Amino acid sequence: MSASRRSGTTDELGPDEPEPDRSRTGCADAPGGPDGSDLLAALLDGMDAALCAFDAHGVVTHWNREAERILGWSAAEAVGRHGFAGWAVRSADAEDVERRLLAAMRAPGRQVHEFALLTKDGGRVLVRTQSAAVRGPDGAPAGLYCAFSEVHAQIDLERSIALGEALLQDASWGVVLVDADLRPALVNAHAADALGTGRTAPLGRPLGELLSQGVEELESALTHVLAEGAPPVPAEIWIGVRTPEGERRRCWRNGFVRLASPLAEEPVPLGVAWLFVDVTEAKQGEQETSLLRFRTNQLHRAARAAAECEDPLEAATVHLDFALAGFADHAVIDRLADDSGAPSDAPTGDTSDDTPGPPVRLVRVCATPAAGPGPSLRTGRTALPVR
Repeated sequence: MSASRRSGTTDELGPDEPEPDRSRTGCADAPGGPDGSDLLAALLDGMDAALCAFDAHGVVTHWNREAERILGWSAAEAVGRHGFAGWAVRSADAEDVERRLLAAMRAPGRQVHEFALLTKDGGRVLVRTQSAAVRGPDGAPAGLYCAFSEVHAQIDLERSIALGEALLQDASWGVVLVDADLRPALVNAHAADALGTGRTAPLGRPLGELLSQGVEELESALTHVLAEGAPPVPAEIWIGVRTPEGERRRCWRNGFVRLASPLAEEPVPLGVAWLFVDVTEAKQGEQETSLLRFRTNQLHRAARAAAECEDPLEAATVHLDFALAGFADHAVIDRLADDSGAPSDAPTGDTSDDTPGPPVRLVRVCATPAAGPGPSLRTGRTALPVR
């Protein structure tokens, strides 16, 4: 065999040196790089799902590390065996399992099955498999691959996906996924209705363009969740929502969940799941109930304090002074004035004849102060009638 000579980047082979077979890897081998078998082994061993492959006769040709982790059989023990009979499945189930697996070579697309496989130590594991045919250059089935995982792990994944879909579609509370820049990335239908927009309109916009009040509190909460994690209890924030009809003030009860990537070696925050429900009517009801309770207590205190006063004017002033805090900001007390302009206690009943009486005049005897500190009410007598 003659030695090969290199000139530039072109390899010249001797007459007896065979041409290298590059069809096995599907691409040319780079100098110093891995060949096709090494690359395939690295890809198979790096998969999160267990994977095995069979040739057209049902002999195991590939077995990755995840399959070894789930069942305990190493690649050296698995490769070369015919099917799963006698080692990975019970003898009673072997025929049915082999028939269903090999049927994937004749069926279009992927086939999904559930099998009970045996581990090396004799235990049983229920797995969900996805099988599909591997076609040769002529299009004929040359074998099949079978990817499988434990059913409970698959169910957990499906539940997580279903939960995310349900929250973003059918949830009866608002769900907004906020990215690390505090901008909405996903909005469900309930949240879009609460914000007065469509589901796509808020995406990528600053929260200040959607809300007029409560933006600082909300952004502070989101920043805290990104840095420290979710708070232990929901937070109630009064929000002013910008709508085409004008500002709408609402009270939202908010919950926050920090989202981190499960694929990173260290937790990397992807954003925050912001969940909220409108509690405006409940909060307003609580405020009205609290105000009514306060007013009732004030009236009770006012009546007791006024009952201890001998002077009727003093009693009225004390009563009004107690009740003022729960009902109004300003108050006045006017009395009827007699002909001399002084306040009079005489009743103004109907006269027996039709002759008109003197005009009725009121004199201001008590009023709240105009400004500045001091008592809630000031009293004084004057002869000038009020308007």
